[in-house]
Formats: sequence, C-alpha cells, structure tokens
Amino acid sequence: MLAATLCGLVIAALLISKFGNGRSDGDGPSLVVYCSCDAAIAEPVIEKFRQRTGISVEVRFDEEANKSLGLANLLLAEKGAPRCDVYWNNQALGTDRLRREGVLEAYESPNAGRIPAGFRDADFYWTGFSARLRVYLLNTDEVGKFDPATVDVMLTATQLDRVTIAQPVFGTTLSHYAVLAAQTSLEELQQWHRSLQQRGVRQVRGNSITRDLVAEGICDLGFTDTDDAYGAIDKGRPVRMLPVRLADGKTICLPNTAALIAGCPHPDEARQFIDFLLSENVELMLATASARQIPLGPVDESQLSDEVRQLREWSRDAVSLRPAANVHQQVLDWLLSEYTAQ
Repeated sequence: MLAATLCGLVIAALLISKFGNGRSDGDGPSLVVYCSCDAAIAEPVIEKFRQRTGISVEVRFDEEANKSLGLANLLLAEKGAPRCDVYWNNQALGTDRLRREGVLEAYESPNAGRIPAGFRDADFYWTGFSARLRVYLLNTDEVGKFDPATVDVMLTATQLDRVTIAQPVFGTTLSHYAVLAAQTSLEELQQWHRSLQQRGVRQVRGNSITRDLVAEGICDLGFTDTDDAYGAIDKGRPVRMLPVRLADGKTICLPNTAALIAGCPHPDEARQFIDFLLSENVELMLATASARQIPLGPVDESQLSDEVRQLREWSRDAVSLRPAANVHQQVLDWLLSEYTAQ
C-alpha cells in the first residue's frame, strides 16, 4: 500500500504542476475533460461534440507512461476542488476505484439504457461504451495452427522466451490481472505471474510493444488488445488474433467509461458530453475508426465491418467486471510493490 501511495502522490504532483489546479475561472473553457483514451481516437469525437453543441472543450490527455493511472491520481488529488468535469477513461476498473473514493457523482444518462447492465455501474456512477477485447496475437509465419489448443501448448511450455506480455502495473494488462484474481484468488494470480517470469516470458512496457515483437517475428505469441492488434493487421504483418478466454470460457471485454466528477464546475455541459459519448453515433464512430472499438449498445449493423461483427460475437461472452473491481486495488498494490522493488 505504501508503494501505491507514494507512486500516486508523485504522479499527481507532476500532473498538477503541469496542468495547474483549482477551478477554471470565468474566462476558462466551458468544459474540462480528462481523457485516458488515445488522442488520435478521442479527438475526432470531441471535435464532433464541439461542432454540434458549440461548447468549447479543454482536454487533458494522460501521459503515455502513466497508462491512465496518472489522471486517476490527479482526480484523487483534486477531490474537493475539482477542475475536471468529465472523466473519459479507457480502464473501467480504474474508474470504479474513483467511485469508491468518492470522486464521482451518479448520473443516469438518457442513453445509459442502451448499454447492457454488465457494462455500467449499478448506481450509474459510470457507464461504459465502445470496448476492446484482450486477445492473443500470433505470428502466422511461426505458428502452424491458430486455435486455442495451440495457445495452451505455448503457454504451458517450459520456456516462454518467445512469448511476450506488458508489465501489468497499468493499462489493460492490469485489468486482465484483476479479472484473473477475481476468478481464482490473489495467491493463484501471484503463482501464475511468477511462473511466467521463471520461464522467461518477455515483459515489456506496453501492449503496442508486445504487438510489434510478434509482428516482427521476435516472439510467436503476445498478450495484447484488439486495437493494438489491428495496428499490425492493417500494415499487412503476418499476424492473427484469438480472444483470451478464461477457465469458464468467458472473454475479457474492457469498455471506455464516462463519469461525472462530483462538484465539477460545469455540470450541465458535462451531462451533455456524457450523453453524447453514450450515443449510437459515437459508438459507430469508434467502431469504424482504425481501432475498431466494439459497440456495446444497439447500432446500425449495416455500418459495421465483418471484423467488428466478429468482435461483437466474442464480446457477448464477456466476464462481468464487478468482481474484478473488488480486487483491483489489492492487485495494483501488490504489483506496484513488486515492480518498485526491482
């Protein structure tokens, strides 16, 4: 817990010094959004909102190295005197942490009803939209059969030097670990993690690096996400993906989340923005972008590619994230103590 606290304080201090603190004054923007989604994905959506409403928006994007932890810690540091109105997070479990800390205000958007209950907070402190899946990425030049049995054989091998995974202290790998802990126990997760390390798995700084190692043929198999996988597929690299499936056959589907900040300076504009994010139009925008994010609510299926339809099928088997939310902080504290001690 001490490692997590120190890390959070350092990150929050750096972000506050960079962004400033306190409320926006009367000459400031009409809406402040903190966004951990990649700027290339989020900016077209935000610009569309500006055009439709005439509301000006200031956006704070997360530092790449912090992988959504930075903005979450900044929001915690600003609690009681928030300058942010809406948190657009691409890590639902991190958003739920803020709910538990009293940073968020409940808001049931008129568009929340189109999102399945499993992808939103029961009391509407946050609502999910447009998701990614955790996937295995395999190099087709190095791997013969592309099926779950092949993956199982590769992951039970005595040497994993041709398997790669991101360090799980941030991003969707952290969410993946929390899901595993919820399905079994923290102790079993720790045993699995140490088994990977002992067998020589390649741990890198992010999912995009795992993708690149597989795409270049340096590794045969990598854990990553659908959006990163398509970054290699669209370049014609020799790769294919399969969904990560848990012991019960469930997949890991991780939505973006929209959340209203308690006591925010611009609540009316914030609610308008959340309504917009949860709309069919935005889910279609994100589904047809290069990242191919998965619509969670009903959309015009004729506008979806075959690839996104396949992702939608996989996402229908998604595990509930609520048990993972209960152990997320415990998993993060353990991982931070592990990696800060190295």
